[in-house]
Amino acid sequence: MKFLIYILIFFPVLLFSQVYEIEQDTTSIEYLIIEGDSIPRRSIDLDEVMLLHKLEFGNREERIRYLILRRKTLKVYPYAKMAAERLDSMNTHLKTLKRNRQKKRYTKKIQKYVEGEFSAELKKLTRTEGQILVKLIHRQTGETAFDLVKELRSGWRAFWYNTTASMFDISLKREFDPINVKEDYLIEDILQRSFQAGRLERQKPKVEFDFYDLTDKWIHQKTPE
Repeated sequence: MKFLIYILIFFPVLLFSQVYEIEQDTTSIEYLIIEGDSIPRRSIDLDEVMLLHKLEFGNREERIRYLILRRKTLKVYPYAKMAAERLDSMNTHLKTLKRNRQKKRYTKKIQKYVEGEFSAELKKLTRTEGQILVKLIHRQTGETAFDLVKELRSGWRAFWYNTTASMFDISLKREFDPINVKEDYLIEDILQRSFQAGRLERQKPKVEFDFYDLTDKWIHQKTPE
């Protein structure tokens, strides 16, 4: 799984704001502190709630396959989420560097850290877990693992990584496509249920689709008008 290591870019995110509560006239007022200015906020942020259909399976084998897919998805999603966070942080920092030498030095330093920090865990992934991770990386970043390796390393390195991965029946060019691939829809179903249950932390995907339309297509067998 070495070809996935370089995608998990690490850079500490600087926090420019903080939230705390101040008691004023026995009323709890939440203040948002941004760059030294206090802004009172009385509204309450509510988490998004989706109405999900009841899980039903045609037979025992379908249920087992779903449970296996759920276990693998829950295992690799945090890596895909981390990849999106690290990529955003790295791109933000790279914009502050003017010289190519500085950018290359920074990128190399980050890659070295990531390889030492996560390589042992990524090597433990099975083939199917690796392919699910590739698809979820596309879901969270909007780019395929192949394109990310190409950008971070080189086109030649991306080619050989993809060639090596293909020997294990993994394609770095695989996209997350719940519209046309039912397994990808099931992965999305697993994610939405896990977000609702608090098992996974929600992160907005870069790939756009309507989950209810997908449910109509794959579960209710309805064709969009």
